[in-house]
Parts: sequence; C-alpha cells; structure tokens
Amino acid sequence: MRKKTALFILVFAFALGAAGVALAAEKEATEGLPPNVKMAIAIGAGFGIAIAAFGGALGQARGIASALDGIARNPAASGKIITPMIIGLAMIESLVIYSLLVSLLLVFKL
Repeated sequence: MRKKTALFILVFAFALGAAGVALAAEKEATEGLPPNVKMAIAIGAGFGIAIAAFGGALGQARGIASALDGIARNPAASGKIITPMIIGLAMIESLVIYSLLVSLLLVFKL
C-alpha cells in the first residue's frame, strides 16, 4: 500500500511539474486566459511547491535518521557517514529549490 501511495504522489508531482514547464515556456500562453484558468495555474503552483517541500522534508528526515542510526551503531565511522549525508541532503534540497523555481516562473508568468 505504501508503494502505491508513493507512486501516486510521484506521478502527481511529475504531472504538475511537466505542466509548469510547458506553461512557463510560452510567454503568450497566459495573456488571454480567463481569470479562473489563471487561478488554477496559481493553485497548481502552490500545490507543486507544497508537495515538493513535503517530499524533501520526508527525504531529509529519513536520511538524517539513517545516518544517526549508523553513527549510534558505530561511532568510529561518523567521519565517513557525515560527509555523504550532507551531500545527500544538499541534493534533496536542490530538488525542492528547482520546484520553487518552476512555481515562481508559473506565478510570475501570470
């Protein structure tokens, strides 16, 4: 059940991201749109960043918990665990920042 839920969230986030990139590519795409379509784009951008922030926080929490568990089991290996953990956290955070960038592009195109 967890895998199905994670897959659904992933597909939903990808669909929002793909739609955002497609709409951000054309400048004239939002000039003649009715207000309800503009509102839907703004709501989609908000949901996109919310899902990205939730997924990023969940991924970072699991990464830190695993690293601390490894350090607790073997304190001598803390130097070898901390560096890859920080690199992984930076990669996770960069994905959230990319989502923020796409959402801001969508909002500023309105």
